[in-house]
Amino acid sequence: MTELPLAGVRVLELGGIGPGPFAAMLLADLGAEVVAVTRVDDSPGADPLAQGKRRVPLDLRNPDGVAAALDLVSRSQILIEGFRPGTAERLGLGPEDCWRHSPALVYGRMTGWGQSGPLAATAGHDINYIGLSGALHAIGRAGQPPSVPLYLVGDLGGGAMFLVAGVLAALHVATATGTGRVVDAAIVDGAARLMTPAFAALAAGDWVDERGVNLLDSGRPWYDVYETSDGKWMSVGAIEDRFYAELVRVLDLPAEFACRDDPAGWPALRAVLAERFAARTRAEWERIFTGVDACVAPVLSLAEAPHHPHLRERGTFRDGHAPSPYRDGPPAPVLAPRITAAPVPASAPRITAAP
Repeated sequence: MTELPLAGVRVLELGGIGPGPFAAMLLADLGAEVVAVTRVDDSPGADPLAQGKRRVPLDLRNPDGVAAALDLVSRSQILIEGFRPGTAERLGLGPEDCWRHSPALVYGRMTGWGQSGPLAATAGHDINYIGLSGALHAIGRAGQPPSVPLYLVGDLGGGAMFLVAGVLAALHVATATGTGRVVDAAIVDGAARLMTPAFAALAAGDWVDERGVNLLDSGRPWYDVYETSDGKWMSVGAIEDRFYAELVRVLDLPAEFACRDDPAGWPALRAVLAERFAARTRAEWERIFTGVDACVAPVLSLAEAPHHPHLRERGTFRDGHAPSPYRDGPPAPVLAPRITAAPVPASAPRITAAP
């Protein structure tokens, strides 16, 4: 088996919920040895973010607990903490404290508002951070309130993913220089960064600062979801002309819908698309669109997704017989992304001198 890329890297996780532990889990997926410091009174129940980690209960309000944490620091290359700004320093576990025990330590800080700014010490959650960044305002249908996108845009997308990218980049530098780094990962920063294409399109006049009226926010009939006859849904993303032409062909749309350049015709196009999809079940539409480049796919539930043939063949989810952090419900998603090594080249031919 190919060795995972972070094999030999030790990560210490201190405090925090959600994005910090998720980031540490991703590092564990990549081969890092992760030690999660937990409260002494924490229940070790089924925690999906604890997979691949070793739990060490410590009382960080007690000097002995702090000393034990610093001993773990001395054997770590990465630390991830999710306290409010200033808390780690008050505990004696801030960057300066830790660098005395591990000078090349990468110190990853996961917060909602960041380590500085007027809101740094204020409580908040995913919905607040994406609200301030502009992301929440942009998500939803025309004329409707903003739609809450679970915890995907803020905690995980704007938080955990940027933290992982930051600590791995900092680890590269710290390993080369022997000098530690601090990674200030703020969900509000990451969520705003995720909106870069929208801000750029807005500046260029290609985006309207309203919900549900743009190309990728359900503002176009060919980029939306449609209900089927059995109350399920199909997703349509026929952005490019060639994919849209396939959509028109398969659905046998009237000739006037072959051209979609005039926005005045979009309400009628949306209505006929809704009518077509409502005429068959989701399973029927899935069969019809199989192998067709129209960018149409079923909308699967959490219970259904692990059993789709494509995801089963790729092994995107653990099957029901493999270990899972869940007691009930669907199998757990597996490591992503997948990293493989280049083939080992054949030995160069041996050249010998003529006798």
